[in-house]
Amino acid sequence: MKSKLRKIAKRILPTGLQWRLRAALGRNPHPDWVAILRKDRRRWQEARRAAQNGPKILIATTVGGNFPAAHMESALAVALTLRGANVHILLCDRRLPACQLAQSSQFPDPREFAARGPASLCDACYEPAAAMYASLGLKVHVLSDLVQASEAAEAAALASSVPAHEIPDMKMGNVLVGEHALAGALRFFARGDLAGEPTGEVTLRRYVDAAIVTTHAMRRLIEREHFDAACFHHGIYVPQGLIGEVAREQGVRVVNWNPAYRKQCFIFSHGDTYHRTLLDEPTANWTGLELNGEMSKQICDYLVSRWSGSRDWIWFHEKPQEELDRIACEVGIDFSKPVIGLLTNVVWDAQLHYRANAFPNMLEWIFESIRYFAQRSDLQLAIRVHPAEIRGTIPSRQRVVDEIAAAFPRLPPNVFVIPPESQVSTYALMAQCDSVVIYGTKTGVELTSMGIPVIVAGEAWIRNKGLTTDVASRAEYRQTLDRLPFGTRLDERTVEQARKYAYHFFFRRMIPIELMEPTGKWPPYRFAAESLAQLLPGRDAGLDVICDGILTGREFIFPAEKLGVRG
Repeated sequence: MKSKLRKIAKRILPTGLQWRLRAALGRNPHPDWVAILRKDRRRWQEARRAAQNGPKILIATTVGGNFPAAHMESALAVALTLRGANVHILLCDRRLPACQLAQSSQFPDPREFAARGPASLCDACYEPAAAMYASLGLKVHVLSDLVQASEAAEAAALASSVPAHEIPDMKMGNVLVGEHALAGALRFFARGDLAGEPTGEVTLRRYVDAAIVTTHAMRRLIEREHFDAACFHHGIYVPQGLIGEVAREQGVRVVNWNPAYRKQCFIFSHGDTYHRTLLDEPTANWTGLELNGEMSKQICDYLVSRWSGSRDWIWFHEKPQEELDRIACEVGIDFSKPVIGLLTNVVWDAQLHYRANAFPNMLEWIFESIRYFAQRSDLQLAIRVHPAEIRGTIPSRQRVVDEIAAAFPRLPPNVFVIPPESQVSTYALMAQCDSVVIYGTKTGVELTSMGIPVIVAGEAWIRNKGLTTDVASRAEYRQTLDRLPFGTRLDERTVEQARKYAYHFFFRRMIPIELMEPTGKWPPYRFAAESLAQLLPGRDAGLDVICDGILTGREFIFPAEKLGVRG
């Protein structure tokens, strides 16, 4: 009966009401810390007592209904306490007029969110998380206690009055209020811009209001508590982006994290979201790495596995099409002639300012590329649209295929677009290309390891590694394209360096945590410990690296070359 009710709810109820029904049916998506602590209550009480004078760490979850974050961050709160840290928690207690949890798909009538914000989600978001963190006995702060009535009124007034065109550049001191508010609104609509959204501006102003409120709250919290470090997921959007901005402004160390691609692995970064920090990571972190035969085999085997995603918990094809004859037939491309690949990203994802981009946005880059190749009949351009547009956690409401069709009602005969729903293997297709141009995809890491020359026009993580041709302007981009086709693969030394970086990126920067088990559903992983002893130092090498990095500021690098690679 419960299963039948859940299926009916999923079909007819808004997400917020679905969550309430799940709670009523006894489905709690948070870790059961009561059961874990019951087995070892004395150890936990002693750990909390010993940690009172330890380094003060803020776990700024804020969005309690982000269930994957709740599993990771509650585990970190306990693990850090066991290592002597005085851990505090931050939650939103229904206070924000907009937040990262809300998505337009949860509101069939967009006017509901414009009028009431995420109110229908708030109880199911806050109450279970508050109960879970309360069971730990750690200090929990809530936003309502940190914002004065006058500040809330000021935030609402400013958000409603600032000219819309000025919002992206809004600041409060050094805090980039406007950038994160815009990123939050774009994520809400799953679009790269707000054009054509009737409630777009109203929604954006809600995110501005929420960004200002978060800024006030964080400034007051840091003034009161003087944290040594703040750790939280994403590092962008609302409220997480503002938490990071204020922490940096106030001299508090910032640690951001996200799930990685490999199963049971996570990426942690110091100072800012990994979207930015991986661009400028010191090459010394990996160039001195010596790949022995076993390590080379491990990374090459893993890169091959990514064609099907068999070792990842993020993949987009169940049965990718790898046969070249079938690919040529479906796409219409002639592999006997030079082919240049072009890989897109999801339009709305992580819309932040990057100083090195050659174009103002990805669509401008795509359009410029099509215009250029229209004049190069000697080359074919294969545009592979990212499958995550339709298969990602948040399906995009602004599709690259539609944008290309609007800008080019008739494509040049030598330009081919492979839509996101196609089962064509991106890797099999790119392997046939002379070279590949990318904007922000991490696939550049894999392509260079295959010896394929890569041109980077955006914020891809392979930029600045000495492995790709990186362009910083439209003119430089065209000059680089004028050199095509390259007619050769990367030299042996460059491929060796590329595989070093791939090993570092996939096996060292992606830190395994054995206690985070894949679920095959939502949330995609769960905290699977049964006792406090499993979180003690020395029990999980990945957890040790993460906790040490949070407490000391050391690099978040897992020594896979010494400890081996799981999975």
